[in-house]
Amino acid sequence: MYIPQDSFEVDPDIARAWTLPAQLYTDTNVFAAEKENIFSRTWQVVGHASQVEKPGDYFTTDLMGEPLLFVRGSDARLRGFYNVCRHRAGPPAEGCGSRKLFRCGYHGWTYGLDGALLSATEIEGVDNFRAEDFALAPVRVEEWFNFVFANLDPEARLLHESLGDLPRQAEKFLFAGMKLFERRTYDMKCNWKTYVDNYLEGYHLPSVHPGLNRELDFNAYTVEPYARHVRQFSPIRGVQPGDVTPRRYQEAREDLTTDYFWIFPNWMLNCYPDNVSLNIVLPVEPERSLAIFEWYLPQKDHSTPAAKASVEFSDQIQIEDVGICETVQKNLRSRSYTRGRFSVKQEKGVHAFHRMYADAMRS
Repeated sequence: MYIPQDSFEVDPDIARAWTLPAQLYTDTNVFAAEKENIFSRTWQVVGHASQVEKPGDYFTTDLMGEPLLFVRGSDARLRGFYNVCRHRAGPPAEGCGSRKLFRCGYHGWTYGLDGALLSATEIEGVDNFRAEDFALAPVRVEEWFNFVFANLDPEARLLHESLGDLPRQAEKFLFAGMKLFERRTYDMKCNWKTYVDNYLEGYHLPSVHPGLNRELDFNAYTVEPYARHVRQFSPIRGVQPGDVTPRRYQEAREDLTTDYFWIFPNWMLNCYPDNVSLNIVLPVEPERSLAIFEWYLPQKDHSTPAAKASVEFSDQIQIEDVGICETVQKNLRSRSYTRGRFSVKQEKGVHAFHRMYADAMRS
């Protein structure tokens, strides 16, 4: 399918800009290009620091089809490798746990926690074989906010540089003292960008999220775009005179806010007064995505009814979002629609995302 050149042009002036064309949300060639131009060049959340807390702790995962291995070395340094044996592409490690070395499950080659080849079985007689040439291939890995990040691009900027102002804004929430409470995955019949578009505006709150809208002050809802992320925040409304509907948050204070952080291209932090949730949107097919949610709360709160209430409250919001995103995805294929315009007041975050996306796809 032909993709017009101007499909990746988004006017920097939101008042003149048009949204991304519908074709970019359905085309298989665009989807393939996104994997290479965006997801293989950006920092992706791949795990949590608790998985690699002690020397020898490791876990394996998959990122854009690449099998990866992350391990805490005996020197306490966190390292990342492609989980591919340098002999004939067997698996040096599986699952997660704690090891002193890795032994490939195919032919038994062994590797140290630093990725060095320790033993190559039955290799006698091979000319010019040097163990140092067959160490596990490294992959970029860094840590922030108790999360583990990986980047398939060896030339990528440091994680902290790419996060910009995000650490200053997010670290006011006491996430370091929180533990994973629950994890859920939502299989969605929509393009990953459809979900991100929806996440980046509070415009739809009154129509789609009546429960959340009761908790937030819609008139004070603020969207702040930055170089590589968008911050959305709102004061908690608290119980108002005449309210009869049960509320999650009973009081309103100047320092009591809900902050939503989206970081290009596909991960989010939802920061409430009593919990933080991580949200990762993984592209699976042009019109199918997975939304992975992890809820974190203080350990002391895990056994309380409030913990379960936090998850159920967020789950209801997610169900509502999935419903509208799947409807929008279907309608993006209508012959009546090509592209739209932005609300200058309400859709600054969506506009910022479309500009970041267009820049990345042109690079």
